[in-house]
Amino acid sequence: MLQLRYLSRSDALRAGAGDWRAAVRDVRAATHLLRRSEAQLVPESALSMGTDPREHAYALPASLAGDYDAAGLKWAVHRAAPAGDMPSIVSTTLVNRLSDGRPLGMVESALLTRMRTGAVTAIAIETLMAKQPLRATILGAGAQARAHLEMLSELFPELESIRVWNRTPVHRDAMLAELSPELRARISAADTLPDAIEQSDLVISCTTATQPLLGAWAVRPGRLIVQVGYHEMAFEAIDASQVVAVDLWGGFAATSTKSLFQMHRAGKFEPGRVAADLPALVVDQWRPPSGASLYFSSFGLNIFDIALAARVLRQAEAGNIGVVLPLL
Repeated sequence: MLQLRYLSRSDALRAGAGDWRAAVRDVRAATHLLRRSEAQLVPESALSMGTDPREHAYALPASLAGDYDAAGLKWAVHRAAPAGDMPSIVSTTLVNRLSDGRPLGMVESALLTRMRTGAVTAIAIETLMAKQPLRATILGAGAQARAHLEMLSELFPELESIRVWNRTPVHRDAMLAELSPELRARISAADTLPDAIEQSDLVISCTTATQPLLGAWAVRPGRLIVQVGYHEMAFEAIDASQVVAVDLWGGFAATSTKSLFQMHRAGKFEPGRVAADLPALVVDQWRPPSGASLYFSSFGLNIFDIALAARVLRQAEAGNIGVVLPLL
């Protein structure tokens, strides 16, 4: 009998969805499969949900061979801001076995999205920075900002300090108040953006800004700026960066609201100027010149969503976690 396993967020956590090291392994493994043409990602389909450019529903299919043996679809609805008890992003991922089509299950995937995004950032830090960062800055106070704080705490324990800035200080303070005392120990709030990044060798921008926050003044030798959010980077800041890297340059360059792709569509950035993508960093072990100013644009690849979801669903099946529903 065909069945479908459903995992709530709490089920997914019980099945290992919150394991940062496993998420990094998934991203690395999926990148190797992509290089070997054993992973396939289909361009996203975007459905407008309103006049705000941040409000879309996205369908993101992908498949991975190898140990994942998975084909799936992530369906994500993005709103500009939370409304009532609804978060700004609601997403679900459905996964089938690639080899024979058997349903593996369906999982609430906003958490997995944050995990794979943070894992990509971790790999960017490990591969682009000549040495481990000592001082970091997080821009933003939403779910991605919080996930990146947790990722830095788990994977980069040698960090001496983390500064946090948000356009709305009350949201920043509310997020910091919810963190565990152990996590808060190295974290401090910054009231101004220049003060937030002044001493940092790593800046991670996780905002929903539709207008740039970081100009050329934010670019300096040896500093890595990771853009996770929408349009935080001014074109002049990207142009001032000696090394520009991306997770992948694909068809989404024609539609994405990310700063780098907007710059490309404005005729001010040629794809050939990209120094490295994730396959170059992970598989080829490409590394930047010492002391270069670094910018990494994180778009988010659907193969990573499917890889994490497939791992979690298989671990849930092995542990009899979740609700099993008959399909036929």
